[in-house]
Amino acid sequence: MFGLIGHSTSFEEARAKARSLGYDEYADGDLDMWCAAPPQLVEKVQVTSRTGKTIQGAYIDSVFVPEMLRRFKTAKRKVLKAMELAQRSGIDITALGGFTSIIFEDMNLLREERVSAVQLDWQRFTTGNTHTAWVVCQQVEENAPKLGIDLAQARVAVVGASGDIGSAVCRWMQRRGVGELLLVARRPQPLVDLQTSLGEGRILDLDEALREADVVVWVASLPQSLQIDTASLRKPCLMIDGGYPKNLDSKAAADGVHVLKGGIVEFWQDIGWQMMEVAEMAKPQRQMFACFAEAMILDFEDIHTNFSWGRNNITLALMDQIGEASRRHGFQALGLEPATSQAHAMAVA
Repeated sequence: MFGLIGHSTSFEEARAKARSLGYDEYADGDLDMWCAAPPQLVEKVQVTSRTGKTIQGAYIDSVFVPEMLRRFKTAKRKVLKAMELAQRSGIDITALGGFTSIIFEDMNLLREERVSAVQLDWQRFTTGNTHTAWVVCQQVEENAPKLGIDLAQARVAVVGASGDIGSAVCRWMQRRGVGELLLVARRPQPLVDLQTSLGEGRILDLDEALREADVVVWVASLPQSLQIDTASLRKPCLMIDGGYPKNLDSKAAADGVHVLKGGIVEFWQDIGWQMMEVAEMAKPQRQMFACFAEAMILDFEDIHTNFSWGRNNITLALMDQIGEASRRHGFQALGLEPATSQAHAMAVA
């Protein structure tokens, strides 16, 4: 059995979702009440692979909202209590989605081995980052050529390059043989370490990288205050919004700039669930975050272990493994709308 731990994108959206699910006391409560509220197992689902195998799953809402991020103790407690609920519910492998995996890593929750009377079994949980990194790389490889971008000559900027997903994307792009890697991150020393391990890549600040890049892979959250000078961007430019929340399209809207929601997959058939209705998916019955899909893939494969765990532990071999399984069970990376690539082809002609 697989599990998915998620949360709402905002407090107001959470209250609206609570009302639609019949939790009126949550819908009417203030933020302090939500901070004290326990996680909820809100939905169970049955999913069938393209291979014919059927598995059972559950969605747990951590009752966390981004407005709680500055309340460090609350954020930490929300994630740990949701993990405790997943384990007590007998779930074999659970993916941490959205901010829950970020909180887990940034606050080093591995130190918290016990929650209430439950000894947490880390083997039951995965961040889903390996599958997310693989999906982002597929989105680059499959969509750049549609825009006339030759990856063998292209400059690919990775924003958040020294992070777990970002470093994996860099290693994949290096193996793929892109023209040049542009490395961007907030902290300089991890970037230097990454550059050394790769044996290549140019470290730039964000503005410099944006001016030079044919492809930009964002695997870092965008500050609300960030402004992008779209006039300085190369045209065409493919941008993969692999951060959370996905708000790059509102900051980089311009002719010749193509923004794709990164780290999202589409399943081969509809799933009878409600959980993706509030995640702004174009096809909520089929589309989901790649980190969630990792838990499903691992359950299909009977791999009940923390496949993605810790920082900078993603290998190309693991990406190949989860990618092959992803395709086999009927997942496909989200791509540009056909109209977008057709319009570009006509413009070039």
